[in-house]
Amino acid sequence: MEAKLIQKVGQIGVPVKDLNRALEFYKDKLGLSLLFNTDRLAFFNCDGLRILLSLPETEEFNHPSSVIYFQVSDIKESFQQLLNKEVTFIDEPHVVGKMGNTEIWMAFFKDTEDNIHALMSEVEV
Repeated sequence: MEAKLIQKVGQIGVPVKDLNRALEFYKDKLGLSLLFNTDRLAFFNCDGLRILLSLPETEEFNHPSSVIYFQVSDIKESFQQLLNKEVTFIDEPHVVGKMGNTEIWMAFFKDTEDNIHALMSEVEV
């Protein structure tokens, strides 16, 4: 049997325009643990997954990032907490699908750099 090539996602890179502004958002508003930062990079820990914020080195990397889906246990409570911290949401928590007895809820928001991310929660019904 062939060994599995891809083990897991180890890091997600998010391009930013203003590193200090993004640092504040990810640390203070989302509550992620800052591992370390330099003048061009910042590394956060999200339950074992690293999120790298970086100023683009070249123009080809200067674009909005992929969507990061942040898993939460109570999406309505998390949504309200982030609203209270003035996080800009695109929509309110809503069901996007069902798998058996599980509803998948999401709410999409923007970071300070115009990247779109989401809260997600799986709710047993």
